Amino acid sequence: MEKRVLIAVVLSFLVLYAYQTLFMPKPPARTAQSQTATGTGANGASARNNQGTTAQPAGAATASSATASPDAVRAPTGTNVDVVVGDTDARDVVVDTETILAVFTNQGATLKNWSLKRYTDNAGKPVDLVPQRVPRNVRAFSVDTGNATVDDRLNSALFRVEGGGPTTDPKTGQVLLTFEYQDAGGLRAQKTFAINPKNYTVEASVAITPGVEVANLSIKMGFGLGDVGASASGQYSRKPAGILFRAGAIERHDAKAIVTQPAHEGDVRWGGVDDHYFMSAALFGAPGARLVYEALSVPNSDGKTTSDYVAYTVRPPAGSNATIRFFMGPKQFDLLQSINQELVRAVDFGWFAFIATPLLRMLNGINDYLHNYGWSIIALTFFINLVIFPLRHKSVVSMRKMQGLQPEIKAIQDRYGKLKATDPEKQKMNTELMELYKSRGVNPASGCLPMLLTMPILFAFYNLLSQAIELRGAPFAFWIKDLSLQDPLFVTPVLMGITMVVQQRMTPSTADPVQQKMFMFMPIVFTFMFLWAPSGLVIYWFVSNLLAILQQVITNRMIGPAPVHVMRPAAERQLKKVGAGKTNGVS
Repeated sequence: MEKRVLIAVVLSFLVLYAYQTLFMPKPPARTAQSQTATGTGANGASARNNQGTTAQPAGAATASSATASPDAVRAPTGTNVDVVVGDTDARDVVVDTETILAVFTNQGATLKNWSLKRYTDNAGKPVDLVPQRVPRNVRAFSVDTGNATVDDRLNSALFRVEGGGPTTDPKTGQVLLTFEYQDAGGLRAQKTFAINPKNYTVEASVAITPGVEVANLSIKMGFGLGDVGASASGQYSRKPAGILFRAGAIERHDAKAIVTQPAHEGDVRWGGVDDHYFMSAALFGAPGARLVYEALSVPNSDGKTTSDYVAYTVRPPAGSNATIRFFMGPKQFDLLQSINQELVRAVDFGWFAFIATPLLRMLNGINDYLHNYGWSIIALTFFINLVIFPLRHKSVVSMRKMQGLQPEIKAIQDRYGKLKATDPEKQKMNTELMELYKSRGVNPASGCLPMLLTMPILFAFYNLLSQAIELRGAPFAFWIKDLSLQDPLFVTPVLMGITMVVQQRMTPSTADPVQQKMFMFMPIVFTFMFLWAPSGLVIYWFVSNLLAILQQVITNRMIGPAPVHVMRPAAERQLKKVGAGKTNGVS
C-alpha cells in the first residue's frame, strides 16, 4: 500500500510540474532583422515604428492636458487632402481616474498609455499595459477598414478633441472622450471612448460615414502586456499569449500556435491577450466576431533575456460602425465576475477551480481582518488541515494496523515468492491475504484512500496561491516583501524540506528498507522544486507540514503503539487450523 501512496503522490506532483512547464507559452524564435524591421501585421495592415512616450505620473491633473506629441507620425505621401474637421498639432489627452491613468493622442485617436494605479512594476511605477519599447507597434484603437489608403489617412490624421478634453457623464459616472475628423474628400470618422472609472473597462465606438466604402471595420489593439513582467518567475509565470472564450470553453494560444493559426472566429464571447496577472480583452454581446493575433519577441537590454508581446485585432460583424467593450486590467476574480461571469475563466485555477474559488473568497475574507496575506495563508492552512483531520487520522490508524500485520503478510508473500505471476497457485496468496485482512478487521485501501481524498483540496489551494493576483506585491514579514516572488534567502523552502523529513520519519510505514530510502529522497526533490516557487506557496506547504506533524503526534497518543503480531511456527499454525475445524464439527 505504501507503493500506491508513493506513486499517487509522485504522479500528482509530476502532473502539476508538467502542467506548469508544458502549458506556459514559449517565446517564438525571431531574427534580429524581423524584430526591428517594419513589417506586415497578421491582419494585413502595415505596422509603423512607435518610439513611445511615458504616461504622466499619478498626480497629474484630472480632466485633460493638451500638449504637442513628440512622436508625431506624418501623414503618408499621397494623402494630403484639405481637412474640414481636425487639428493642426498632435496633442495628448490625459484621463485620470481612481484606477487608471490613460494617455490618448489625437493622432489617429489612439491610446499611448494605460497605467494601473493600484499595481506597480519591478521599477515601482504603475503598471502600463501598453508597452513602450516595441520597435514596431500599431497603437491601440487604430482602425483597419480593408483599404490601406484610408487606414493610413485615419491612423495618422490629427483628430479634433470634442470639448477640448474628457467629460464625465453625470448619470453613469463614465468618463467620455470623443475624437472627430473630416476631410474634403468626404472621409469622416468619429471615435468615442466611455471609460468606467472603477472597473478598467472602456467602450470604444468607431463610426466611419459615407465617403469611403468600408467592407469590414476592425479595431487593432497593438502589441500588449510585454512591459508588465509577472512577479512570479520560472514555470510559475505565464507569458503573454492569446486567450479567448469560445463555445463554452477557454482557449489559450501561445506564440507557436499563433504563427500556425492566427485567426479565430465563431461563437467567441470574449478574447484578447493575457499574461500571469493582467489581461486586455474585447467583450462581445453576440457571436460573429473575429480575432487575429500576432506574436513578437524582443531582446531585452541585458542581451540574454527577451520580452514577449502579442497583438490582437478585433473585427465585429460586418459594417462601417463598431462598438466594442474592452477590459484592460488585473485578473482579479471578483472584479472579473462583476464585469462578466464568463470572464472569470481567465484566472487559471486548474482542474479544481470549483474548490479554489471558495478558498479564495475565504482567503480574502480572512485578510480583511488580518490585513496581511502571509498570516491569512497560515490561518486558512490551519482551517484546511482542521477539516481534513478526520481523513488523515483514519489513514494513520489504518496504516498502523497494516504495520502490525507486516510479519504475517511477509510470511505469506515468502511462501509464494518463488511462484511466477502466471502460476494459478499464485492466486492463493491473494486469498490468504484477504482472509488475514478480514480476520484482523483491516481494509487495505483505507490507508491511502483518505489521503487521496485530501489531494483535491491541497492542489486547489496550491493553484490558488500560484495564480491569485492578490499576492502580487503583498508583503509578509522580515525578508519576505512579496508573496508572489521566491524567498530571496531560500529559508522557507529549506524549512519545508526539513519538516517533510520529520513527517516522513513519523508516519507509520509498511515499506521495506529499499522503499523507505526512496521515500527519503522525496523531501530533497520537493525542496529543490520549491526553491524558486512563490514564497506564499512555500509558506502554505511549510505550515501544512507542521500541522501534519502535530496531528501525527496527537494521533499516536490516541491510538498508542503499533501492535506487534508474532508469527507462530508453521506446524503450530496448521495444528490450530485443524483444531478449529474439529471444533466446528469438521472431521
